[in-house]
Amino acid sequence: MAAVIAAVALAGCAGKDKKPRLAYEERPVELLYATGADRLDRGLWGQAVQYFEEVERQHPYSEWARRAILMTAYAHYMGNDYPEAIADAERFISLYPGNPAAAYAHYLKAICYFEQIVDVGRDQGATGQALNALQEVAQRYPNTEYAADARLKIDMVNDQLAGKEMTVGRWYLRNGDTLAAVGRFKTVVDRYQTTSHTPEALYRLVEAYLTLGLGEEARRNGAVLGHNYPGDIWYRDAYNLLTDKGLQPATAKPSGGFMPRIPLPWGKRKETTVRPPAVTEAAPPPAAAPVQAAEAAPAAPVEAAPAAPAQATPAAEAPAAPAEPAAEGSAQ
Repeated sequence: MAAVIAAVALAGCAGKDKKPRLAYEERPVELLYATGADRLDRGLWGQAVQYFEEVERQHPYSEWARRAILMTAYAHYMGNDYPEAIADAERFISLYPGNPAAAYAHYLKAICYFEQIVDVGRDQGATGQALNALQEVAQRYPNTEYAADARLKIDMVNDQLAGKEMTVGRWYLRNGDTLAAVGRFKTVVDRYQTTSHTPEALYRLVEAYLTLGLGEEARRNGAVLGHNYPGDIWYRDAYNLLTDKGLQPATAKPSGGFMPRIPLPWGKRKETTVRPPAVTEAAPPPAAAPVQAAEAAPAAPVEAAPAAPAQATPAAEAPAAPAEPAAEGSAQ
């Protein structure tokens, strides 16, 4: 009976492995690599992985095997198999840490985490991992195209993390836990002050402090909001809230032409990814496709000013304009 159970279990495991395997046939390394690159260009990610893995298996000590690791990682990424792509990138980094292509391996690992970011209502574990990996790319390789794209995405990741803090803070505020809500909103103002959530966080602080009866704290945060975001709709709401309580956040009334409360678009993230570095030796693979334009970074507002004294009249400043998207170059 034990033998029968073991046989059934093995049959079940075999049934789950639907990935076909290439029959072993010794072939020139250039042919294997070129075939894998062809499958990659045709969007046949699974077949591309098999040919690149065959390059490593049949010619483990060749230069082509080193390149095949990166191409396998890229094929896994394009096939949405992020754990495998991350494992391939980490294997390349551990085997060839000083290789120029290690910059791409670090970048691809960061992009895999970035692609797994979920909405702010769910756990943001991948968001934190994406932030750490993107910061590592920007610090290690500051003058590369990978770092330029990483810096844009760091702003987007910070905006996502700030959005998570705002979601939790609003929940606390709705449920009467005002002090916990204040802590979340202050985190946004202190740690993520260049994100699109800062104006609302300042307004929510005004709202929370008024609920707690701390009028001076509410007035001070309203003054900071009016100084940095005079044309924002959140300042209009905060101004009305404070004046209804007999408090004056600033001498200047809110200006017209309010900035709308529109969430930042994420778009199609895979269009920003750079292809693996091109091969320069004999028998190169097919040329890489042009790199798509990088996503636009979220607007970087002026940092929140220090708390204004009661008698001060904060000057109105125009909100900062959104940063122009940095276009990446074409891969070689």
